[in-house]
Amino acid sequence: MRRKIIGFALGALLFAPCSVAEAQQTRKVHRIGFLSAGSESSMSARTQAFLQGLQTLGYVEGKNILIEYRAAEGKNDRLPDLVAELIQLKVDVIVATSTLAARPAKAATKTIPIVAYSGDPVGTGLVASLARPGGNVTVVTNLSPDLSSKRLELLKEIVPGVVRIAVLWDPEGPVPLLAFKETQEAARAMGLQIQSLEVRGPMPDIEGAFKAASKSRAGALLTIGNPLINSHSAQIVDRAGKNRLPAIYADLRFIEAGGLMFYGVDDKALSSRLAYYVDRILKGTKPADLPVEQPTKFEFVINLKTAKQIGVTIPQSVLYRADKVIK
Repeated sequence: MRRKIIGFALGALLFAPCSVAEAQQTRKVHRIGFLSAGSESSMSARTQAFLQGLQTLGYVEGKNILIEYRAAEGKNDRLPDLVAELIQLKVDVIVATSTLAARPAKAATKTIPIVAYSGDPVGTGLVASLARPGGNVTVVTNLSPDLSSKRLELLKEIVPGVVRIAVLWDPEGPVPLLAFKETQEAARAMGLQIQSLEVRGPMPDIEGAFKAASKSRAGALLTIGNPLINSHSAQIVDRAGKNRLPAIYADLRFIEAGGLMFYGVDDKALSSRLAYYVDRILKGTKPADLPVEQPTKFEFVINLKTAKQIGVTIPQSVLYRADKVIK
């Protein structure tokens, strides 16, 4: 009987370290840095999509994950300091919601994994290639620069005879610069003229940009999305309407604000995919082994209410191709 008791005691002692280790592993709370170049309010929908993605994978904020939110509020020079704060907090992974946020994060650390949202991860130097990112960064991309030609084609179809198209963009970001060059090349191929309307933060002169477009008799408007432009969607849509300027936008927030047309990817859906990459990394996968995820579906939305208000008739051939028509 005594031998049995001793054997049981020894077994319990041997098993105890394993049980404690497993319990500690179960109780581990991962710390995630969430870095945005824009404002917290402008990112609310995408932030919620990311959190929902985490919840689907079994993560609950305050229970098994802690999220450290940092937003530069359109002041890009603040980003390096915000990254330094996250590094000091020893976060397990940094989620960067744009190329503007990802670049200072990549420059500051080679060890903390970074999951970024970027329009052109290769062109901006975030990753070595789409298939093999290399380093400590992987990306979910919306391939925004490649969509400019399609947006121009749609504007040309709804505004027959259009010659000049105003492009509203922020030249401070690396992705908008690539997208603007892509737009220029596509416009030349279509025989269109591009008028560059540059707006810069933190308080962009949107009113002045529309006055310049009106003075040059621009026949349509295209926006190149980035945190600054997207955070002023309501103001931009309002000015486009008052100027009766047909416009196509690169972010669904403009449609929600009453914009005429959107063609691109659903940023909220892609934001939820960031959670999948975070999960893989927290479970031990290296960013270098996670290929860049590209969108497989593009959406085309038309707002007929706005079309009527500004006196634009959308051809049936264009309406048939829309994924959603707001009446």
